[in-house]
Amino acid sequence: MFDSLQDAQMWLSFLVIAGAIILYASEKLKIEITSLITIVSLLLLFEISPIFFPAETSPVSSRDLLSGFAEPALFAIIGLLVIGQALVATGALDNFTKALVSKGGKTPQALIIFILLFVLVTSAFMNNTPVVVIFIPILSALSIQLGRSPSLVMIPLSFAAILGGNLTLIGSSTNLLASGALTNAGQPALQFFDLLVPGSVLAVVGFAYLLIASPTMLQSRANMAKQLMIDDDLLPQGRQFIVQIEVDGDSPFLGMRSSGGLFPKLTHITLRLIQRGEKAFLPPFDDIELQEKDILVIAATRISLTALLKKYPNVFKITDEQNNDIYKEMFSVKDQMLAEAMIAPTSQMRGLSLSQIAFHHKTNCTVLGIQRRSRMIRTSLDDILLEAGDVLLIFGERKDVLKLRSSKNVMLMEWSASDAPRGERALLSVGIFGFVVLFAATGVMPVTIAALAGATAIVLSGCLTLRQAVRAIDRRIIMLVGSALAMGTALGATGGASYLSHNAITALEGTSPAIVLSVFFLIVAIITNVLSNNATAVLFIPIALSVSHELGVDPMPFIVAVIFAANCSFATPMGYQTNLMVMGPGHYQFKDYIKTGVPLIIILWITFSLFAPFYYNL
Repeated sequence: MFDSLQDAQMWLSFLVIAGAIILYASEKLKIEITSLITIVSLLLLFEISPIFFPAETSPVSSRDLLSGFAEPALFAIIGLLVIGQALVATGALDNFTKALVSKGGKTPQALIIFILLFVLVTSAFMNNTPVVVIFIPILSALSIQLGRSPSLVMIPLSFAAILGGNLTLIGSSTNLLASGALTNAGQPALQFFDLLVPGSVLAVVGFAYLLIASPTMLQSRANMAKQLMIDDDLLPQGRQFIVQIEVDGDSPFLGMRSSGGLFPKLTHITLRLIQRGEKAFLPPFDDIELQEKDILVIAATRISLTALLKKYPNVFKITDEQNNDIYKEMFSVKDQMLAEAMIAPTSQMRGLSLSQIAFHHKTNCTVLGIQRRSRMIRTSLDDILLEAGDVLLIFGERKDVLKLRSSKNVMLMEWSASDAPRGERALLSVGIFGFVVLFAATGVMPVTIAALAGATAIVLSGCLTLRQAVRAIDRRIIMLVGSALAMGTALGATGGASYLSHNAITALEGTSPAIVLSVFFLIVAIITNVLSNNATAVLFIPIALSVSHELGVDPMPFIVAVIFAANCSFATPMGYQTNLMVMGPGHYQFKDYIKTGVPLIIILWITFSLFAPFYYNL
C-alpha cells in the first residue's frame, strides 16, 4: 500500500491533522482534549508504524513531538500573560484608559480605530509581539471603560499587528528568518524596506477588512462571572452598597470643598451623609469643606468601590470592635479578596449592628458596605440594624472569606468573589512591564527570558500572589502550542509540506508565472495555519528559489510570497503567538479565528495575486 515508512507516516499524519482541524473547528470537544488526542495520536503513529517496516527507522521521535512544550515562545507567552494580569489587577492602566476615554469617549469607535492603526504602524518598526503585549491590557481596560466586550477588539488587535509586521524586515521574526534562509541558500539578504510597498498594499486592504467586517463577525462575550448572572438586579455593577469612610490626616478627601451642592471630585459615588461630631449634613451640601475626623456615608457600586481602592489604597479606615485600626494590617496580607454574602432568613445577626455582632472578631473578615433593596439609608454603617436579605460586601484574606461557606448566618455568593485590588503596587507593575518591553524590543535579552524574569518579579514583589499568577495562565494555550508544533514536526519530517507544494506546482506546469505565484501563496497560507509561521517560512524559502529557477523568473516575488503567506496566520489561534495571547482576554473559541481569519486570508491572497504580477513585472 505504501512504498516506504516515510510515505506511510506522511499520509497518516495528513489524516491526523485533518481530524484535529475538524475537531477544533466543530468544538465538540474542549480545545485541551482535542490537543491531547492529536498529540497522543501522533505519538502512537510514529511509535507503532516502524513495526510494519522493520528495516527502516522513523524520522520522528517522541522527544521531537513533545518538544513543543519546551518551546521558548510558549514560556514567553506565559510570562507575558502573568505580567498583563498584574497590570489589570493593580489598576496600573486605569488612569491611562480614563484619559483615552475622556479624549475620545464621545467617539469610541474612532478611538479604537486610532489605537489599532497605531499598533499596525508601530509593528513595522519593532517586533509585533511586544506591541500586542503592551496593548492587550490597555484595550481590555478601555473596552470595559466604554461598556464594550473585549472580544470585539482583541482579534483585530492581533491581526493589525500581524499586518504591520509585513512592512519592514524587522516587523516580524518570520521576515528575519526568511532573510536568514536566503543567505544560507547563497542569495542576497533582504533589505530593510524591500517589503514596504507590497506590504503596505496588503496592510491597507487587510485593515479595511478589520474595520468593516470584524465587528459583525465577532461575538460580544462576557467573562464567566457575568455569564453566570441571570438576573440583572443581581449584577454587582448595579448594586449600591452603603459604605463608611473616615477622613483622617492622610485622606485624599481632606480639604475637598463642595460646589453646587455636590463634591465634583467624588465621581461615580453618591455622598449621602457627612457626620461631623454631633452634627450631620445631608445633601445638597452647601459650601462645605471636608475636615479631619469627618465620617462620610456614601453609596457606591462594587465596581466604583474597587476603582476607589485601586486609586486610593488607604482610603478606608477600618476598625475592629475594640476600635483598633486593622486596615493596614489586613492589607499587609497578599491574598485578600472581595466577596458578597447575604444575611440568611434564620440568621442570628438579624436586628443587630455590625459592632454588636463583633463580625470581624468572629470571622477575621471586615464588612466594607451593606446593600439593602428598595430603601435609601442615611445613617452610619455602625448604626444599621441588619435584616434578612441584606447583602454585605466583605473584605478579608482568602482562607477566611471562604470559611463563610459553612456559616449559618450568612450565605456566601461565591460567584461574586474576586481578588482585592492592590493599587499600591500599580507603579511597580508598570516599571516591571516597562523593563520587559524595553529589553525585548531592543534585543538586550530574548523576549522569553525577559518575560519569565518579569513574571518572577511580579510574584516576588507582591503585585500578584502565586495563586493569581497561576490563574492568569490559560491551559488551552499550552495544549494548543504543544499540539501545533507536534503537527508541524510531523509535516516537516515526513516531507508532507514539500510534497503538497511540489505536486501543486507540477500540476500547473505550462501556466503563466503569475498563476503559479498565486497558487504558491495560497498553499503557504494554508500550511502556515497548521505549522508555525516561522517553520513555514524556513521550509518554503528553498522551495520558492527552486520554483522561480524552474520558471526562469526573478525569485523576489516568490520570496515575498513566502513571507506574506507565512504571516497569513489568521485562521487558527496557534497560527501566530499574538493570536494565542488574545485568546484568553477575548474569551474566544476556535471557530472565531476561522470565521474572521479565513475571509481575510482569501482577501489578501486575491490582493497579492493581482498586485504582485504588476509590481514585479511577471
